[in-house]
Amino acid sequence: MNYFSSDFKLGILGGGQLGKMLLFDTRKFDIQTYVLDPSDEAPCKIACNHFFQGDLMDFDTVYNFGKKVDVLTFEIELVNLDALLKLEDEGLPVYPSPKTLKLIQNKGIQKDFYTQHNIPTAPYTRFENLQDLKSAINNQQSVIQMPFVWKCTEYGYDGNGVKVVRKATDLDELPNVECIAEAMIPFKNELAVIVCRNPSGEIKTYPVVEMEFHPEANQVEYVICPARIDEEVAKKARAIALNVSQQFNHVGLLAVEMFQTENDEILVNEVAPRPHNSGHYSIEASYTSQFENHLRAILNLPLGNTDSKAAGIMVNLVGSEGYSGQVIYENIEKILEWDGVTPHIYGKKQTRPFRKMGHVTIVNKDVNEARKIAEQVKNTIKVIC
Repeated sequence: MNYFSSDFKLGILGGGQLGKMLLFDTRKFDIQTYVLDPSDEAPCKIACNHFFQGDLMDFDTVYNFGKKVDVLTFEIELVNLDALLKLEDEGLPVYPSPKTLKLIQNKGIQKDFYTQHNIPTAPYTRFENLQDLKSAINNQQSVIQMPFVWKCTEYGYDGNGVKVVRKATDLDELPNVECIAEAMIPFKNELAVIVCRNPSGEIKTYPVVEMEFHPEANQVEYVICPARIDEEVAKKARAIALNVSQQFNHVGLLAVEMFQTENDEILVNEVAPRPHNSGHYSIEASYTSQFENHLRAILNLPLGNTDSKAAGIMVNLVGSEGYSGQVIYENIEKILEWDGVTPHIYGKKQTRPFRKMGHVTIVNKDVNEARKIAEQVKNTIKVIC
């Protein structure tokens, strides 16, 4: 099939920043794009060929959108699965497959999948709702001991839907939804590996990255590539990520988030079947960005080189605490003076505390020097209103 400068139509469900960055590469290759998003101010709107406003969870909206395109992908997991399954059954290539998404969309089903396929993960117990969890704790039936990590199984994102429970009264602040209680694992590092796979079976992994989290927002503050870990640990992490990818049988990108324990074991935390925050550094630091490789994969084109040209660190730009309103990026001109520093602004007009508004990539031949510059960037630019 001729994708380039042709009548071919690529559909993208979700019009956020991930889609916007993917559209940079579709424009580079002159591939026609259709985007569906519930917001009329979606970041993708300025960069796609055809924009449609609609509910991603509504069957008819998603199904009718899918009938307009030749290949369908998504940049967010919260989409109507039944519509995707019907489209796929009718012959539309949907990547990743809704059968894969069905195993990932619900975190309880996702954790069960790891157990069934002997993929190392933290011990956990599933509960139908918060009341069942409370009853299990009160009756001392649960194998999970405090403190533990509570996770809602659906609709969580960017740290929302995750809470450390240290005492029984912490449960009173949580919603009464399906959830899992997961053992707290002492770990040295939180790591991630992005795996790229096309329908022909070609598969590649990006280098292991290290993630540093904001202590309050439970959001990634820094992504560091390469991870500052032993080479043997890095090999183990990439091998486990490859196994996870093969078990899910996905097409496109799969971001595999992991814990490196105190004794250097690797435990899988969760996965995302799409471009991911942990791969943003690749736009500047890699020979082929995660977005270009996602595009290559879903169109069954040869995958690009995933090696890094230099060390890369990504700093998330999130709304500062105490500010809600029309966004201002304070001191952005200062960081533009620094070599190897590239800001990406997502196009969201309104800021609020901890909302992802953009990111900054720092590239340098020395990862430790890049980390110092990243700290300076974090302390200089402010997302206010």
